[in-house]
Amino acid sequence: MSGGVDSAVAAARAVDAGHDVTGVHLALSKAPQAHRDGARGCCTLEDANDARRAADVLGIPFYVWDLAERFAEAVVQDFVDEYSAGRTPNPCLRCNESIKFAAVLDKALALGFDAVCTGHYAQLVDAPGGPELHRAVDPGKDQSYVLGVLSAEQVAHAMFPLGDTMKTQVRVEAARRGLALAEKPDSHDVCFIPDGDTAGFLHRQLADLGDAGGDIVDSAGVTVGSHDGAFAFTVGQRRGLRIGTPAADGRPRYVLDVSPVTRTVTVGSVDELDVRRVVGVKPRWCGPAPVGPIECLVQLRAHGEPVPAVVRLRADDCLDVELHAPARGIAPGQAVVVYAGTRVVGSATIDSTR
Repeated sequence: MSGGVDSAVAAARAVDAGHDVTGVHLALSKAPQAHRDGARGCCTLEDANDARRAADVLGIPFYVWDLAERFAEAVVQDFVDEYSAGRTPNPCLRCNESIKFAAVLDKALALGFDAVCTGHYAQLVDAPGGPELHRAVDPGKDQSYVLGVLSAEQVAHAMFPLGDTMKTQVRVEAARRGLALAEKPDSHDVCFIPDGDTAGFLHRQLADLGDAGGDIVDSAGVTVGSHDGAFAFTVGQRRGLRIGTPAADGRPRYVLDVSPVTRTVTVGSVDELDVRRVVGVKPRWCGPAPVGPIECLVQLRAHGEPVPAVVRLRADDCLDVELHAPARGIAPGQAVVVYAGTRVVGSATIDSTR
């Protein structure tokens, strides 16, 4: 129970379904803020109190589990390490993979519980081989992408009661149930960077690197500007480049590549962002691994549109993805999530693009 409306209503529905429900709030910050700044961040003391009040309304036991140390190592440090290596991570995937459906689920099972129930917008569909993970009914809130890191065993011990409901209906239901957080804004941005200043956060975390500045070059290798740290850039970025030399055609320029070794950021036209092939590493499957090439849909960013593709699992356990139509601004470190219709087949971390 994060202290938001979704997890509160998910808990309420689990109670209605006759389950023996215990509410758990995760303390993920070593020094949490007292109050939330509007829709930014989460995990404040205010959020913990909101979760406790919701549990009181539902009449269920409530606990706070301190996972700040594990979160700092598995999510925050991974975020910093990935950016410093020139990749663009998705911390929500890492949190689901390492915290909510690993640390929390392991502890829950050890305590005798059957499943972890969350307010994620996704659906579980019964199938002969076990439950399948599918997209939510509400396309604007669907969170199956960030759940694509779950294994079949983790899916079997998960519950997502909101997957069949539109978000607007969830808020109405919360108000009807007397939950005071019915109109509480959804959290946005990276939860451990509540001010939304990712570049500033990375500069502070990587200050011991000394002089991290370098050149901004175009695709021909001509220097067109300079920067204070390559780790503050991501593929597809347009704003904040501070390029003093305009492009010859006058069109905007975008980040094409980030090289932390040479401290070089390469920029170019929007057309140069087109990608037709993606290679993924560390694949994780929500069910059986695919055999042979499969025609499917792939999603390459959290709020991106699905793209038709052919996916092959190579002998070296890498995922080879050939897109039927080009996609733009796809950065190493992000996830490629494979779908068969609405069903989540699995995912991999993008290692390279072409």
